[in-house]
Amino acid sequence: MIYATPDDWLNAPNKRVLFYGMSGLGKTHVSNMLRASGSWFHYSIDYRIGTHYLGERIADNAKAHAMKVPFLRDLLMSDSIYIGSNITFNNLTPVSTWLGKPGDVAKGGLPIDEYRKRQAMFRQAEIYALRDTGYFIDRARTLYGYPNFICDTGGSICEWVDGTDDDDDLLQELARHCLLVHIRGSEAHTQELIRRFDKAPKPMAYQPEFLDAAWADYLTETGQQETQVDPDAFIRWAYARALAHRAPRYAAMERWGIAVTADEIATVSDAPGFDALIASALARRG
Repeated sequence: MIYATPDDWLNAPNKRVLFYGMSGLGKTHVSNMLRASGSWFHYSIDYRIGTHYLGERIADNAKAHAMKVPFLRDLLMSDSIYIGSNITFNNLTPVSTWLGKPGDVAKGGLPIDEYRKRQAMFRQAEIYALRDTGYFIDRARTLYGYPNFICDTGGSICEWVDGTDDDDDLLQELARHCLLVHIRGSEAHTQELIRRFDKAPKPMAYQPEFLDAAWADYLTETGQQETQVDPDAFIRWAYARALAHRAPRYAAMERWGIAVTADEIATVSDAPGFDALIASALARRG
């Protein structure tokens, strides 16, 4: 770890952290708060994915839908209108819309083969974006003059690394640059996330092996063909299973850094409070 003790952290002239954990537990909230303090650069992995690695594919997906409407098709073909995505740190909908949901095309789903292709492209884009962390640390300091740095990761980071493997290349690289901080949820948080997801299901990235098993189990359980699956019904069904699948993977990553609870993060209202929380977590870790 780049900070081994509370004093290491508190006395560091350049603080660098990477947040990970389930989506909805406060990663982006605390990142926005620190950015607003004026001395922290906020690097959003999902924003990098949507604007750099998948930006053209996301725009082309929107254009493909527009091309089905004769009025818009004529305007696009004559370069009379422009279609792009308006991605922000707090609005990553274009990324999730492109990722999509598998199932009945008439209900907004994607054929499973196309869905798997997009999952693979997202996985590669996320790994590339994570590997860009060191570049953005240098950029934030040398170009913009920010002394401190936050890497705000997506919920799927645990799918692409193995926290139990001392030789995991991606974790080694990230740990060289940042203090890895797990925002850990409780069982009550998990149930609340499931309730929210059931109300408004959103596309997710899955480990390929998990997706294949979940898809096969769902088809067997429902007796449906691939083209009959209601996309929202499937991802609702898969969500609690995905959280259970991810929980031990997040926990295994903690040996590479520290953990704080979502309740602790929720009490942080300014940069000094955040510094104190990280120092406390380092002290707990020993």
